Amino acid sequence: MTYSIVARDPATGAYGVAVASRFFAVGALVPHIRGGKCAVATQAFVSPIWGIEAADRLARGEAAPDVVADLVARDGGQAQRQLHMIDSQGRTAAHTGADCIGWCGHVSGDQVSVAGNMLAGKAVIEETLAAYEAHADLPFAERLMTAMEAGEDAGGDKRGKQSAALCIHRSEDYPWLDLRADDHPDPLPELRRLYDVAQERYLHVAEAMPTRANFSGLTDRTPLDAAIAEEEERRKREGRQSRSFATPL
Repeated sequence: MTYSIVARDPATGAYGVAVASRFFAVGALVPHIRGGKCAVATQAFVSPIWGIEAADRLARGEAAPDVVADLVARDGGQAQRQLHMIDSQGRTAAHTGADCIGWCGHVSGDQVSVAGNMLAGKAVIEETLAAYEAHADLPFAERLMTAMEAGEDAGGDKRGKQSAALCIHRSEDYPWLDLRADDHPDPLPELRRLYDVAQERYLHVAEAMPTRANFSGLTDRTPLDAAIAEEEERRKREGRQSRSFATPL
């Protein structure tokens, strides 16, 4: 009932998960990321425990294939589950249970994995992967969204559309970006709108947040306020209005 992509951005070391489904709030349970270390997507007859445990173990340095093999061996429900991941070394691993509903399966490339179940066909994951690999020039968030849109164009979830999510972590366990369209008639374009709104102010604030390496973060708001103002002026020069639904200041 879901297809997703997990990837590591070789340019920045960020990890991301993008997912879409004909299921409510798919972003609440599928993505599990540990900043600078790993990304996991757990789906089909979803086990959040798989996602949490896998991410924790990968963050401690275990190899993705070993974690997948152990989870499958221990879980009596593994035949109904799907899981894929990328570890701190960029290695991918995946499991598609024998009882997952067709079409179901997974594919992988260099530091990227795509998996899905209850899909229109194999082309969904193949086109998702192909689009990701073909757009290395895009910023990571846009690359992930473009890949998911290619999967949707190939048929996506065979039952239809309802929710989508995009989650990216840089060096920290809190997300740099976490977008969700939980119940929407066209959730992937809604992610695009949210991403546009995030660029107005949110992503500038994200750059100022404390990190493990900089406990205080940015304490002088001057460059932050200047960047936000410049973004607003740039939109005006380009004739673009805000896509936010926020009440005016």
